[in-house]
Amino acid sequence: MDGNRKIGLRRGIVRIVRHRSEWAILYNAELEKLNNYIGDIAVDIQHVGSTAVPGLISKPIIDIAIAVDSRKNISMVVKRLLDIGYIDGDDQETSGGYLLEKESESNVITFHIHIVENTDIQWQNYIPFRDCLRLDVKTREEYSQLKKRLAVKFRNDRVSYTKGKVQFIRNILTKFNTVE
Repeated sequence: MDGNRKIGLRRGIVRIVRHRSEWAILYNAELEKLNNYIGDIAVDIQHVGSTAVPGLISKPIIDIAIAVDSRKNISMVVKRLLDIGYIDGDDQETSGGYLLEKESESNVITFHIHIVENTDIQWQNYIPFRDCLRLDVKTREEYSQLKKRLAVKFRNDRVSYTKGKVQFIRNILTKFNTVE
């Protein structure tokens, strides 16, 4: 990511940066677009992931979770967003819902869109985990340290970087008595 770009990371690369206040502004602008195209289908749309937590280091990709009230509505959301330029994330709904991506240029991802049913365990975990990190300085710092270590170890392996965070996330969700 060059110094002029507020968000974006080349596909497959792991690089973390300090939190930027512009991320909330970029999320809100994207939220407005999403509401225009899928507001009649989405039950809720939330800024999730590390870019949603002030003070937390993050990959400069904004994660947005979209909840729908039934599985059949996932395909409707996907179709509408593919029609306006989102790209299929090709994860077969195995991690974090159905994944769509938005690029600023070829292979530079700026947004991850996770589409899930509002009864899905992943949706029920997104908000409590985000809110825990927002409220608990110690947990946020521990997560930052883990992310730094993983980013060094897995610079070119985003899948392993993500897998390396799973146990920490589970522990936090269990510790704070949230759904897991």
